[in-house]
Amino acid sequence: MIPPHARIVLATKPVDFRKGPDGLAALVRDAGGDPFGGALYVFRAKRADRVKIIWWDGTGLCLFAKRLETDRFCWPKLMSGTIHMSVSQLTALVEGMDWTRVRSAPQTRPTSVG
Repeated sequence: MIPPHARIVLATKPVDFRKGPDGLAALVRDAGGDPFGGALYVFRAKRADRVKIIWWDGTGLCLFAKRLETDRFCWPKLMSGTIHMSVSQLTALVEGMDWTRVRSAPQTRPTSVG
């Protein structure tokens, strides 16, 4: 279960998918991030048919991996840097959907009833 306000960072360039959780954590550190800060870091393979996600859950470094058999994940154009995404967008990405079309509803505060 992903916390609703988790920080999610998507790397836009492909990485070497032979890397495990420690190798991916090193990539996060090299880019100036903190792999043990609780954020989820999302990586793609060159062919865009595989995704890996690492995060620190408080007790250990977790790794999620998924490969689509007949399709590709929807990824932004290749560029340097990262993109931040919402939990809803990450869920759509992992399901193989076009996550760029997912929009969060605006948050409003209710007015007092009276």
